Amino acid sequence: MPVHRRSPWSLPDSEVTPPALFRARRRFLKAGAGSLALSAGLASGLGGWVGAARAAVERPGKLAPLEVTGTTHRVDEALTDYEAVTTYNNFYEFGAGKEDPAENAHTLKPRPWTLSVDGLVARPRTFDVADLLATQPLEERIYRLRCVEAWSMVIPWIGFPLAALLDRVEPLGSARYVRFESLIDDERMPPRNRAPISYPYVEGLRLDEARHDLTLLAVGLYGEVLPNQSGAPIRLVVPWKYGFKSIKSVVRISLVEDRPLNTWQALQPSEYGFYANVNPEVDHPRWSQARERRIGEFFRRETLMFNGYGEAVADLYRDLDLTKWY
Repeated sequence: MPVHRRSPWSLPDSEVTPPALFRARRRFLKAGAGSLALSAGLASGLGGWVGAARAAVERPGKLAPLEVTGTTHRVDEALTDYEAVTTYNNFYEFGAGKEDPAENAHTLKPRPWTLSVDGLVARPRTFDVADLLATQPLEERIYRLRCVEAWSMVIPWIGFPLAALLDRVEPLGSARYVRFESLIDDERMPPRNRAPISYPYVEGLRLDEARHDLTLLAVGLYGEVLPNQSGAPIRLVVPWKYGFKSIKSVVRISLVEDRPLNTWQALQPSEYGFYANVNPEVDHPRWSQARERRIGEFFRRETLMFNGYGEAVADLYRDLDLTKWY
């Protein structure tokens, strides 16, 4: 008879943290955020992000809570502090500095928001994100996030599989890739705050990557809706790839036949490829990828192939030379 093997990232129902305990932990973190964040910032050499940026960020309990069906995927590692997750990140529409998004993203208005899904599909649709959240079951997933800049976090996202959305539009047989496009809006994302790259921000996945069970459309973190600076109201999360693949504030998803040219590949193809799989054996031209700095930790740690998700995703690339197709 078939033997069911639990995936290493899945969480038994008996180990799901009750919501009351989860929120109690967040209150504890909030109470100690000042000293903890300061020491973590100094130890990690982050400096400025513990200053004005933290003053601009919404704390847990300030944003709308989200109801989830459970925690279906997790890594058994300490969560990165909420303050760090929401004040140390890249969101170039709001500036090139790590603290810029938390300072500048107050201009983003995440409601109302529509998400168009079009291209090589039988039923192209435009979804109102509020309606989508009301009809799509949400789950918590605790994933590692590894930036190409060699820092990392562990984040409790809330969302739903991208595959569930794609099923609703019925991709055609000719569709081979999925192209994602972020919002670009002069009022909600003033040009004076943007980093000097091409907009709108574009990303892409192969269709089998997009339909993989780990690929998530996130609408929240730490039990609440996404803060603006984290990609509100809806963003992509692909945990085995470098963070720049996880495009924020998505307004359009297109099923296409040809491989999309993503923003960073277009800017510097020798440094940023289409696949962007986390790979400690393939260095960035300007720094090693063998080790990473987990935000909040003093020492660097070894980087895991595919960010630790190799058992789930390695077969997707069995025919690729990952030193060539980086």
